[in-house]
Amino acid sequence: MIDPATLSDADAANRLMRLAREVAKHNRLYHDDDAPEITDAAYDALIAENNALEAAFPHLVRADSPNAQVGAAPTSALKKVAHAQRMMSLDNGFADADISEFIARVRRFLALAEDAPVALTAEPKIDGLSCSLRYEKGELVLAATRGDGATGEDVTANVRTIADIPDRLTGEAVPDLFEVRGEVYMAKADFTALNARLMAEADEPEKARQFANPRNAAAGSLRQKDASVTASRPLRFLAHGWGAHSDLPADTQLGVMQAIAAWGLPVSDMLVRVETLDALLAHYRGIERARADLPFDIDGVVYKVDRLDWQARLGFVAKAPRWAIAHKFPAERAQTTLEAIDIQVGRTGKLTPVGRLTPVTVGGVVVSNVTLHNADEIARLGVRPGDRVVVQRAGDVIPQVVENLSRDEARAPYVFLAQCPICQSEAVREEGEVDYRCTGGLICPAQRFERLRHFVSRVALDIEGLGEKSIQEFLDLGWITEPADIFRLKRHRADLVGREGWKEKSVDNLLAAIEAKRAPDAARLLFGLGIRHVGAVTARDLLKRYTTLEGVRALAHEIMALRAAAPEGETQAKRDKAIAEHIGVENVGAAVGHALADFFHEPHNVTAWEDLLSEVSPPPYVVETTASAVTGKTIVFTGKLETMSRDEAKAQAERLGAKAAGSVSAKTDLVVAGPGAGSKLKQASALGIEVISEEAWAEIVRAAG
Repeated sequence: MIDPATLSDADAANRLMRLAREVAKHNRLYHDDDAPEITDAAYDALIAENNALEAAFPHLVRADSPNAQVGAAPTSALKKVAHAQRMMSLDNGFADADISEFIARVRRFLALAEDAPVALTAEPKIDGLSCSLRYEKGELVLAATRGDGATGEDVTANVRTIADIPDRLTGEAVPDLFEVRGEVYMAKADFTALNARLMAEADEPEKARQFANPRNAAAGSLRQKDASVTASRPLRFLAHGWGAHSDLPADTQLGVMQAIAAWGLPVSDMLVRVETLDALLAHYRGIERARADLPFDIDGVVYKVDRLDWQARLGFVAKAPRWAIAHKFPAERAQTTLEAIDIQVGRTGKLTPVGRLTPVTVGGVVVSNVTLHNADEIARLGVRPGDRVVVQRAGDVIPQVVENLSRDEARAPYVFLAQCPICQSEAVREEGEVDYRCTGGLICPAQRFERLRHFVSRVALDIEGLGEKSIQEFLDLGWITEPADIFRLKRHRADLVGREGWKEKSVDNLLAAIEAKRAPDAARLLFGLGIRHVGAVTARDLLKRYTTLEGVRALAHEIMALRAAAPEGETQAKRDKAIAEHIGVENVGAAVGHALADFFHEPHNVTAWEDLLSEVSPPPYVVETTASAVTGKTIVFTGKLETMSRDEAKAQAERLGAKAAGSVSAKTDLVVAGPGAGSKLKQASALGIEVISEEAWAEIVRAAG
């Protein structure tokens, strides 16, 4: 973690911005996509760093701070519902000292004596999908996921299929309105059986849908549009609290939870009430020891102040109650042997090393693969096939190696591949980056789908009717492998007509849409090729200077010559400066030059390039501008634009004769700010620069015709 004391205001603001974006991304992956990319421990480290920075720089706290967010706004096709009472998150503690400080804070807030007893409940923190069950007159009327805390997804029909959740509460003193809150989960044994069943039922077992872990399986099963799918999955429910209510059956946390159990909902049998820190920690240790043998996954123990009147006085902070805390478990570890290191190639060409392990059980889960991240991580750990390693599993994503026990053994170090293992193209790592990437681009099978999808997308060639499903179908049939093949699809017309989902009219419409792109916009075509660092704006900037695609290719060869002729011992910074000056395009630096040179250095790419240009004839690039209210002005777009991409907005500005800049300065004439605008908006206000909304910008565009 970066020491806040070493940072300037500008550095801290930049880091807080990056943390907000990174945490928001991981919230979306975990809560909305059910596809986490990092461990719980890594996520907690991001939150801890953010909190330390906000404490050191309170004047820089952002509106989109992770501390103002709970979960992620739901984006599925399920109906959205507003929670009557916000579903909060929990603050985390990782050490015994954190829990001792939590209790001390409670005492200070309530003005209690230092040794005054504070009774707390303690129960396992189950790793499932948060759900709220609304009962009116004892009848279940609504079930909703947590979503972002304020708005969730309506899963009532799905929840009715879960045996643990009654349609009607039974017993005494059931309030007219009561929202039960808890976790929908899948037991470990049921998860294993579900994955086995999905594989057995698949026509092609190797392509069968397999859930990564019980939490993802539970979330994916509950958030189905078809409740019959949910009914076929072994979901369970465990209550841990409540939301909106017309009355409470007790004045303590434990008492209310006992009433919920009496009404027919499951409550943890490890829920206890204790009055001392020692007893609390002893219960934590007991649950930790039993963790691997529990039927469900847990990642800690939750403590709550037992007295409800004290809870009311303690209240809430931005996203969590002051009267509760989650005591997280440390990452679980085990020893095993690293049998091999395989290199996987992602859809964008990134080479990722994956360790193949002698299978080992870590926290009740059998682990056979481990991420090694990149070449630098392999070098840091000094790992080689055959090494004895310590593996850590924190959360339910792919584990990591934390220690190499065989580092001192006399064996040659692992040498990272210099070529893509899929297409044999050169693998390069740019200055200042940690990842190697395949330069095969257009011809690498691992990248083919993503490259073709991007090539035909709305922001590139925009070929209507050629979506992801069609691209995959044509790839599987062997009809397309590179962009030029798209323009030869007409040869397969007879074979395509009559295939499932294709009729004569839809085939002819697709072929007509393809033919309409025979003379594409040169900037869109260049952007569509997916050359690293060449985005939509950079493609336009290059073509404004070099006019044609052949001009861009000639530039790439000139940069190759510059690199080859660089004097021995010349610094990278000096070489990059020379390349940027040779390009001669504002805001286009050496990184773009290197990417172009790497692309054309590969014979495979040159062949694919020439093949494509034998099928299409993009005219010389000319920027046609329309006189407008912003002609000659410098504009900065900031925040989240809701009706267009940032690149589309910049293209609009160029068409109106304006210059789109990336940062605010005294030369800026206008700032267009969307939701979440941060430092740029503040800087514009400080400089007295005019700021307008995205809607006002759209009016300017419409007025210009």
